[in-house]
Amino acid sequence: MGWAGPCDAAKWRFALIGRADTRDPASCAGTLVRLCIWTLIRIPPLGSSYSMSTSHQPALASLLDRRSFVIGAGAAGIALGAAIGEAYTQIAAAADYSLRIAPLKLELAPGKVIETFAYNGTVPGPALRLREGRQVSIDIRNDTDVDEIIHWHGLYVPSPADGAMEEGSPMVPRGGTRRYTFAPKPAGTRWYHSHDIAGTDLTRSLYSGMYGFLIVAPAADAGRYDQEVLLAAHHWEGSWVSMQDLRKGPPPDNGLEVMYGSASFNDKMLGHGEPVRVREGQRVLFRLLNASPTENVALALPGHRFTVIALDGNPVPTQRSVDTLFLAPAERADVVIEMNRPGIWILGGIKDEDRTLGLGVVVEYANQHGEPQWSPPPDSPWDYTIFGHDRPVSSPDERLDLLFEKVPGGHGGYNRWTINGKSWPNTNPLFTTETGKRYRLAMTNKSGDNHPVHIHRHSFEVTKVGEKTTAGVMKDTINMTRFSTVEIDFTADDPGPTLLHCHHQDHQDEGFMGLMTYL
Repeated sequence: MGWAGPCDAAKWRFALIGRADTRDPASCAGTLVRLCIWTLIRIPPLGSSYSMSTSHQPALASLLDRRSFVIGAGAAGIALGAAIGEAYTQIAAAADYSLRIAPLKLELAPGKVIETFAYNGTVPGPALRLREGRQVSIDIRNDTDVDEIIHWHGLYVPSPADGAMEEGSPMVPRGGTRRYTFAPKPAGTRWYHSHDIAGTDLTRSLYSGMYGFLIVAPAADAGRYDQEVLLAAHHWEGSWVSMQDLRKGPPPDNGLEVMYGSASFNDKMLGHGEPVRVREGQRVLFRLLNASPTENVALALPGHRFTVIALDGNPVPTQRSVDTLFLAPAERADVVIEMNRPGIWILGGIKDEDRTLGLGVVVEYANQHGEPQWSPPPDSPWDYTIFGHDRPVSSPDERLDLLFEKVPGGHGGYNRWTINGKSWPNTNPLFTTETGKRYRLAMTNKSGDNHPVHIHRHSFEVTKVGEKTTAGVMKDTINMTRFSTVEIDFTADDPGPTLLHCHHQDHQDEGFMGLMTYL
């Protein structure tokens, strides 16, 4: 992209202008005067790390420039711009939140340190709690060596603000800052994460620690609860392997896939972080997120059941209690657990190998002692349809068939993925919609892999899984198991380029993406 770092003159300019207390009009005015002096003496401009060359950006980048600010001088909060009035506006209007992307050495357990990238030096990044429909501004500072981008997963926002370069959202340049401004909706448990290309680099994008909860109030909290717990599952230390060399099943011409050396809830492996402390009789709301780059998770808490009240942040029509909770990458579930079995338990992956990797957390009742206990849950296959209504759904205005297939990469190579026989970027556009119309996507997975299919900037209604029909379950990501069919309905009500893709980082990098457009 050709971005340069700040020059010495820029540092002099920063020292001359100084820091403004944005809460103090006098401070802002003083800073404004110093800015005028700087303008008169014509110190050379800041390096391009604090600005954006639209010639290097997608065509829609200019739309975001009219919606957001490019902030210079770091903490001073002074935007670049010739107009003094614009500079004063920047000073007076500090961002509601700031996120800094930077390298991090993350200690998952004693002696287990992961070199990764994160937001504000934590994994997950800070939980952003926003009010539905109330405009918010978020500054993103990129202190890494590559351009980055943040996707606001599950929100209805304009394409330029969505955080997907394929839709025209501009990148946050290395060494630079960009401001996003939008009115968050709908309410519920959303999240934010890197939406960059990782390619073969298993330290970037979703393989890294660049993710965090984004909760839009009023959140889906159907029913009283006494405590809230946020847990994000993630897999670490990925490596490319030929699965056919390790186990039976994959065909001999299968390409490379990713395996992991460790896993965690939030920033610690099982047994190495603080326990979730509860008291008998409590109703605890767990907001659970699968932030893994490629792996499904199935979770249980021995002696307890999960009452599912929301999926992907959207309240379910029929609340159900289940022994096992299944989440594909990018899926979320809000569940309430009745704390009625005193003891010290492990909430974790139902597979022994998952807990061995570190996927779990200790749940500790007050006044209980001893080692954490685990016992396998009853077999209970995951079924989206049990959370819906048994009623007919509205007929769509149009039905669109999507077929997902693998093009094997061969031993030691990389697979390709196709939608209706084409890979990205030849799936631009994938299909075209008209505002206000209802569409049914009839999706067929003709591969032996799982695919969590995500649609940006829209929610959809699950209408059929296999041969089971349902209604009312609203999601933004749905897992398609191997050799399966799913039908989902959505209304084209958020005009602009809209990305559809598999949320496995490797699959989307290998072509499993398409762009929905509006007439």
